[in-house]
Amino acid sequence: MPGRKLSVLNAFAMFTREEKKNIAIYIVGIMLYKFGLEAFNGSITALATNRYDNDASIAGVPANTFERLGLLQGLNQAFQCVGSILIAPLIKRFPTKLVLAVAVFCFGILTAVLMIVDGATGGRLKPAGAEADDFSYYGSYNTDGIIPIFCFTGIAYGMVELIRRVIPRDIVGGNVQKLRRMDALVHIFYEVAGTSGAFCTALGLIPALGNNFSFIITPICFTLAAITWYFVSNLNFRHPNSGLAAADKPSYLKSVLMGFVLFYRSVYTGAKIIFTSRKFIWLVPGYSVALYAHRYLENGIGPVIARRYLGNSAWSQIMVGGSNFGELLGAAFVFLFTNLVTTPMPWLRLDALMLLIVWYLPYWTPPRNQVRQAWIVAATFLPVSFGWAAGDVSLAAYIQASLARKESEHKDVSALGAVMAFLYSTYIVTYAITQPLLGRYIDGVFTRTGGSSNGGTVRPAIRNVAGVQFTIIAVVIFASSFIPRGSFAFNPQALYGEALDKEVNDDDSSVGGSLEADSLKKERDYVNSAEIAQPGGRNSIVGTLEPVDALRRS
Repeated sequence: MPGRKLSVLNAFAMFTREEKKNIAIYIVGIMLYKFGLEAFNGSITALATNRYDNDASIAGVPANTFERLGLLQGLNQAFQCVGSILIAPLIKRFPTKLVLAVAVFCFGILTAVLMIVDGATGGRLKPAGAEADDFSYYGSYNTDGIIPIFCFTGIAYGMVELIRRVIPRDIVGGNVQKLRRMDALVHIFYEVAGTSGAFCTALGLIPALGNNFSFIITPICFTLAAITWYFVSNLNFRHPNSGLAAADKPSYLKSVLMGFVLFYRSVYTGAKIIFTSRKFIWLVPGYSVALYAHRYLENGIGPVIARRYLGNSAWSQIMVGGSNFGELLGAAFVFLFTNLVTTPMPWLRLDALMLLIVWYLPYWTPPRNQVRQAWIVAATFLPVSFGWAAGDVSLAAYIQASLARKESEHKDVSALGAVMAFLYSTYIVTYAITQPLLGRYIDGVFTRTGGSSNGGTVRPAIRNVAGVQFTIIAVVIFASSFIPRGSFAFNPQALYGEALDKEVNDDDSSVGGSLEADSLKKERDYVNSAEIAQPGGRNSIVGTLEPVDALRRS
């Protein structure tokens, strides 16, 4: 029976031979991609932090390092949306595997641009024995030049992350058990690569090459990922009707313009679905706010602690590595215990409680320039990310399965795409606005307490941006987990009495046998930028999660 419960040891039995093959190939490619992505994002974060600090020191002005870093990361996130809209029409015209392979290859080419610029302006590999604050080997280009380059890579990043959100349901269909297992399994290997990539970058590549050339492995990894993904099957792709008159086929430009229109229509439709239903309104804090907190932990708090507390910006990647390992464990728990914890609610509550761990940071006074202190932070980031990843994996599968049963109610856009468009757009807007503002606040506190030359500190700022902010977020997420009907139990067995562990076309109580085919068609026709992740997710999160990375992280 499709809805039967499976044991932990029988976790792979529900996948067909073809599904197992495609999942295996997809995992190999995603690991190569994630390893290169961690090297790139970690190096750019450390490079921008060092360069903005160095520019301020040379000019004798107060540093605006974390304001500019926040702007850099916020714009990159926004341009991911643009990239996903640009790539969406291609998914209708070509097999998903081909579009994914070409997109990640182009992403690899764009990551090499900054190294070319650095080398052309006098940059070189880090000299042996160079001090942590010696940046004389950097190129002489304007540091703000990193921003447009990082924006263009954001476009390519969005293209890849969007396609990663489409593939999982194409591979395994709409069964929540399959989706949850695939999402968790992919996330496990994704975070294995992410953890090793972060540690390799912080402890090997940056110390040996300097953070201006430490991401030299990224184009190589992305090229290998493109080659690997090319061997995935064509899945559910069907060529457009060859008999259709050429005049009836929209051009790429028209398709892109339609993509922007459909994106905004999807955001509106998603907002309408979410805010007019108790069943979905809790997804805003449960998904968007939780994703924001996770991203800010890694990309906002980590770099500040590494640079201002410990004196070495590269060590933020050690903290990211600890966070990635926590995500790995969280995804593994969901994969192994999916039949014991059948709804996202226990994981969301755990996520909220784990956020309170950051309260030690404002009162922590570690010695500078000791790498073991970075490992302490990494260890404390681990349980925080464990809670988030477990909730995110389970929540993403729940969203996909529950919204697959609403596809027939919306004729113009995919219900799943619309809801994810709104949720991810909410995260993007929140992150893009708050990151530069909080960065400016951190810089201001550092300057007012003395700055680099007079023993300035950021601890009062960390108390507010980490402790106070994360406490408010924790309360909101925890409270939201009691909104759905049936969620008051410690471990609810089902929300609204829905049985989501069946294929959509086998669920007679839903929308009928043809829904899955219709849903997949809509997803291909109207897939939009909200289904990117991440970052992430990093971030992000994998498969249909995030982001992305959302969507994936990650």
